[in-house]
Amino acid sequence: MQKDLSNYRRSYEKGELLEGNVPENPLELFQKWFYEIEHFGGVDEPNAMTVSTIGLDGFPKNRVVLLKKFSYEGFYFYTNYESEKGKAIAQNPHVCLSFFWHGMERQIIIKGLAEKAPANLSDGYFESRPDGSKLGAIVSNQSQVIGSREELEAKLKQLEASYLGKEIPRPSYWGGYLVRPVSIEFWQGRPNRLHDRLRYTLDDEYNWIIHRLAP
Repeated sequence: MQKDLSNYRRSYEKGELLEGNVPENPLELFQKWFYEIEHFGGVDEPNAMTVSTIGLDGFPKNRVVLLKKFSYEGFYFYTNYESEKGKAIAQNPHVCLSFFWHGMERQIIIKGLAEKAPANLSDGYFESRPDGSKLGAIVSNQSQVIGSREELEAKLKQLEASYLGKEIPRPSYWGGYLVRPVSIEFWQGRPNRLHDRLRYTLDDEYNWIIHRLAP
C-alpha cells in the first residue's frame, strides 16, 4: 500500500505573531488566542488538546483530552490516575500539551510539570458532570484489557441500578492534573513556510523570556 502526499500544500495567510504585539506573560496570550478560537475560529472543541507523556515502556505517547481550566498557575485536565497516562505521569511528571487550531492556522506547544490537582477541585468538577459520565469514570478500568464491549455495558447497567436515586461519589483513582508550564511556544502560520514562532521560557527567577525561533 502506498499513497504519495507530497502535493498536499496550502498557503498560511490568516495572521502574524510579532514581538511588539504580545504580552509579557504567555498565559495572557493563551487566553487571548483561546477567546479568538472559541468565538471566531470555527473549531468544534477548542479545548481539545494533545497530552504527551513518556510511558513506562520508554516510548512517548500522545492522546487527545479536554482542557477543563486554565489560570496563571497552568492548565487542568481530568483522568483516571491508574490509566496509562496516570502511571506515566507518576513516574515522570514532565509532559507536553499541544493545541492545533487549523481554522486560524495556529499551534501552541506547552512543556510543563504535571501534579495532581487539589482534591476539592477534583470533587467539584466530578460533581458537575452528568451522572452518565460519573458512572463511566467508575465502571472503566481505563487502559486495561477487557473482554468485550458487552462486558463493559453490563457493568454499567449494574452500576446504574445500584446508584439509582443516590449521590455518585468521585472515586479516589479519578481526578485532575495541573500542568505548570515552563515553556510555551506560539506558532502562527505564514506564507512561504516562514511561520512565526515565539517561545516563552521560564527562567530561574520565574520571569518569562521570549525568543523568536526560526520556522
